[in-house]
Amino acid sequence: MRRLVRATWCAVALALVLVSCSVSVAPTESPSPPLTRTQPFKVVGYITPAANIDAIDFSLLTHVNYSFLIPRANGTTRPFGAPNHLRAVVAEAKKHDVKVLIAVGGWGWDKEFETLAADPVVRAKLAKRMAEFCDTYHLDGVDIDWEYPNTGASTAHFAALAIAFRSALPAGALVTAAVLADATDAEGISTDAVGHLDFINLMAYDGPRDDHSSYAMAERSIASWLARGIDPEKLVLGVPFYGRPGNATYRTLLANDPATASGDRVLFNGVEQNYNGPATIQRKTELALQSVGGIMIWELSQDARGSDSLLRVIGATVAAP
Repeated sequence: MRRLVRATWCAVALALVLVSCSVSVAPTESPSPPLTRTQPFKVVGYITPAANIDAIDFSLLTHVNYSFLIPRANGTTRPFGAPNHLRAVVAEAKKHDVKVLIAVGGWGWDKEFETLAADPVVRAKLAKRMAEFCDTYHLDGVDIDWEYPNTGASTAHFAALAIAFRSALPAGALVTAAVLADATDAEGISTDAVGHLDFINLMAYDGPRDDHSSYAMAERSIASWLARGIDPEKLVLGVPFYGRPGNATYRTLLANDPATASGDRVLFNGVEQNYNGPATIQRKTELALQSVGGIMIWELSQDARGSDSLLRVIGATVAAP
């Protein structure tokens, strides 16, 4: 019986060899290879006037987006309230060759953007204002935080605004934008418009209560923008340094309960908070290293201090061999 079985398998094997000589066999599917980079990996941190500059390790960053300069519908901006803090951020950033951009807009200014971006003269006026602001504070560019351009006419207006900023700023200055996590919900920012930007920051957070900013959400966000055919190195994955609901900072959650460092959910004032702990931040950084151009943080003043810092987790992951 063993000889018969052996003879049978030999015959089968020979047949397979003969078939393989005449029939092409489809290769098995393999995982996508890691991204081949042409640019350094970006670590982008948003900073507000609430940030303690001395508590931030600028050596772990490549870009800082200072938030916010508020636009008016007539193409001017509201008075900027933190000039000395911004100058201090720029001074510290330059010690580490970190580029500093001014983020214009933020949540709640959609109506102003819709109005100003629709008028070529007003667009140019705001672009001139941004160029002057960057010159005054020795900044490296502008981050457009229009939340959010509508589909239709606003799609063209957003692209025109990006072009106006590009034209007004000096050569080499950066123009970037913060965008919705899901590209299928962000039709107001066209693929053509992204072509006029240096990179876009994917705001992969503030999802439903049980999916504020999960790893799966990060994967979906990246996949949705890649599906548009956008250069992967133009995508920067956003991560939160705060929890939902309630918006308590990671530093506050950790001070309230050391168990915060061991997961992504913890009770705070009797309510379960969903956030990104060190393990998830590390996994997301690894995901970004494999597939896109960088990782973005909203925002640095929310981080824990010293060895508990989530920025340190990002830095150690980026530096790992």
